[in-house]
Amino acid sequence: MKKISLEKIHQKHPQKTYLELYDYILKHMEAGDIKPVKKSGTNGKKPALFLEYWIAEEKKKRPDHLYIEELNFQLSPLLSNDYYLSHLERYEQDRKWVLLLDSFIKKHRDRIQIPVSLNERSFEIWHREKFLQKEQGKKILNRCGMELQDLNLYETTEPLAYYVQNRETPQNLLIVENKDTFYSMRKHLLSGSQKILDLEAGTLIYGAGKGILRSFRDFVFCVEPYMQEESNQIYYFGDLDYEGIGIYENLAQLFAASKEIIPFIQAYEMMLDKSKQIVRLPETREQQNRNISSLFFSYFTAEQVHAMKNILEQELYIPQEILSISDF
Repeated sequence: MKKISLEKIHQKHPQKTYLELYDYILKHMEAGDIKPVKKSGTNGKKPALFLEYWIAEEKKKRPDHLYIEELNFQLSPLLSNDYYLSHLERYEQDRKWVLLLDSFIKKHRDRIQIPVSLNERSFEIWHREKFLQKEQGKKILNRCGMELQDLNLYETTEPLAYYVQNRETPQNLLIVENKDTFYSMRKHLLSGSQKILDLEAGTLIYGAGKGILRSFRDFVFCVEPYMQEESNQIYYFGDLDYEGIGIYENLAQLFAASKEIIPFIQAYEMMLDKSKQIVRLPETREQQNRNISSLFFSYFTAEQVHAMKNILEQELYIPQEILSISDF
């Protein structure tokens, strides 16, 4: 291996400032192109550089013709070769991952018929459970002209928390935004009551704020079969603020093609009635997204909508917690 002095490197790059020269040398050290000769000592500056470096041997030339042949004739036709034929250097870096994907498709394509979680599929193909989630797996797929859904996988969410009063169908499923209200309603049902206000709720679901949007995207994987019955009706109850209304509207949009999700109108009506006794309602948090549509309001009377909008426009809101177990 040959040596090169710091002075020589600087002479080859006279336009670089000292910090630029430092970054340049550090980059080549990390790439393994050069190694410091530690016995040479440092230059005494901050940050310090060694006075001499070993130059690594040049890497063997990439066998482009072999890669081109492999891409054109050896990979599964399900994998696109367009990107890598135009970026052979990138293929050299990604090759081991591409070949593992290719091998899985050729030998175990039947396994794709059975849906599994993202991390399970990731380990199945690349023997690294986080390869798709946190490493370069999605880039590899993209460069091969594939998408996540081509691997028939699902992304797992936090388990859906719910209380089952009964499993009869059809039934009403009530989603509750906040934990305190969920606990109060559950306690009310556990005490022997069949209804919450006038709603006969067979299942009570804890929404966990916006968490319900993540959970319901994988609804089919999160719940028991009886909850998926088409004849069931889903209701939603949350804070009377921009965020609570927004969560409802996003959830309703998510299910728009298959099921109507209805606001728990009687509970919202009771919130409005009780709010009249409050001298000053709490102020809306500044970070809330105020972009809501008219969907939520379409379920209420003109008088109720006016009262709700008046509260919101004053930058105030009504929390679910205005109602307690005695109200239910």
